Amino acid sequence: MENALPLRDGERGWTHASRVDNARLIRQAQLGSTSAFEELVRQYDRAVLRLAVHLTGSREDGQDVYQEAFLRAYVNLASFRFECSFYTWIYRIVTNLCLDHLRKRSSRVRDLTATVSSDGEEEPILDRIADQRAGMSPERNLMSRELRSSIVRAIARLSPRERMVFELKHYHGLRLRTVAGILHTSEGTIKNTLFRATHKLRTELAEFR
Repeated sequence: MENALPLRDGERGWTHASRVDNARLIRQAQLGSTSAFEELVRQYDRAVLRLAVHLTGSREDGQDVYQEAFLRAYVNLASFRFECSFYTWIYRIVTNLCLDHLRKRSSRVRDLTATVSSDGEEEPILDRIADQRAGMSPERNLMSRELRSSIVRAIARLSPRERMVFELKHYHGLRLRTVAGILHTSEGTIKNTLFRATHKLRTELAEFR
């Protein structure tokens, strides 16, 4: 599954054969084949779950989004017109559900402190930012903790869409063109949203420069 849907660099690793095979499965599923749809789910399930858990910051909420995403995909598969890849389509469904989820509740610190590692386990996302090497001085440890707390607060102040773009670009490594396709907008709009998000974060974190 990890090789089927990498989370970095969008669709760069996909082969023509993979796209053709997906098109065949989609057409079969559109004709009523449950086994074809189950095969599509099998190819994408772990990547979709990982994305949902990361963007919601909660395994429980991510599971809910994951289940809703594939339910919507099943219900709406007949309307799939092959104007984009299934990868983009299912990611669009997941990110829209996550946006709705984030808009319906106030941001909390725990939303921003968990992600999913390569082996499927939750881990603190900001551990990747701060230097946690053994032997660090107490002063440096304090600075790392303060920086991480400030990053949490800064990201919490982003709008749901700004946060979504920032995380898809920087934590999932997707190209702006891919993010634009997922969010069904132009690359220029995504660039502007990312610029606003980055400017807000730099302003919030100015004291650590």
